Amino acid sequence: MTTSAFPPKKPLTLVLASPRGFCAGVDRAIHIVEKALEKYGAPVYVRHEIVHNRYVVESLAQKGAVFVEELDEVPDQAAVVFSAHGVPKTVPAEADRRALTSLDATCPLVTKVHREAEHHHEMGRQIIMIGHAGHPEVIGTIGQVPDGTVLLVGTPAEAAEVEPRDPSKLAYITQTTLSVDDAAAVTEVLQKRFPDIVGPKREDICYATTNRQAAVKTIAPHCEALMVIGSPNSSNSSRLVEVAARAGCAKSVLVQRASEVDWSLLDGVSRLGITAGASAPEILVEEVVAAARERFDVTIEEVRVTTETVTFKLPQALSE
Repeated sequence: MTTSAFPPKKPLTLVLASPRGFCAGVDRAIHIVEKALEKYGAPVYVRHEIVHNRYVVESLAQKGAVFVEELDEVPDQAAVVFSAHGVPKTVPAEADRRALTSLDATCPLVTKVHREAEHHHEMGRQIIMIGHAGHPEVIGTIGQVPDGTVLLVGTPAEAAEVEPRDPSKLAYITQTTLSVDDAAAVTEVLQKRFPDIVGPKREDICYATTNRQAAVKTIAPHCEALMVIGSPNSSNSSRLVEVAARAGCAKSVLVQRASEVDWSLLDGVSRLGITAGASAPEILVEEVVAAARERFDVTIEEVRVTTETVTFKLPQALSE
């Protein structure tokens, strides 16, 4: 009788949250860069990371995309793409002044918030934006209206202290990638303090953010650990870690890809939840699953809370 030199693998159930990974806005933004490379040839310049994912950015760089922070890094007569997070109005204006070939990859759901900000300003309302200071989406949205038009709050405490010019002429808008629960807590404070405040007709937080958080809330109470695959600078990915912890899975972590996983996290764990932020491609999920199979006797369980069918058209210049 022979015995294996290797001890048997411990069982591990991977609970895959669905929906997860790419949303329609991210998918569109990446296709815009790829189509621009096909149409104009390399290099195509991209202002800011097209989406917040290192794997995606590096993959596009290998195809000829050059990522810059500001337009002054873009040579004359070049093609430039604006990231999915949106940009202040001054950026496309500068691109036009320099006669650059510009393509706007702003997510249409972010553009919706831009239009809301413009409308509120036209109606004479001061705007409170619920969001994270310094995030590119917040910078882009505030940059749709004149300086001083928008007050930024990120927490209920900040909402309790904000002092608008005229509470009777006030509106609020929201960053699209916030925690649904956090945004609701801030909104509640604003509505109690300013009963006349005008909100969006439809929720500003995007469908993909909402769906991914709902999926995590569903699986987290039934998992001993949970991994969110995404980049540290991705707002929606970071929110998923917080949502998982609040939903009952204290051992929740953000990982960029399989090579960075601390497998000691899974000591004593029999059920591991896995999801991915809206800017993380499915190949990174597959990497983590494959790495888990090398170490454990893996069973896959998929938990779907909804099916997404949203798609967004490419800019006309690329679809012709």
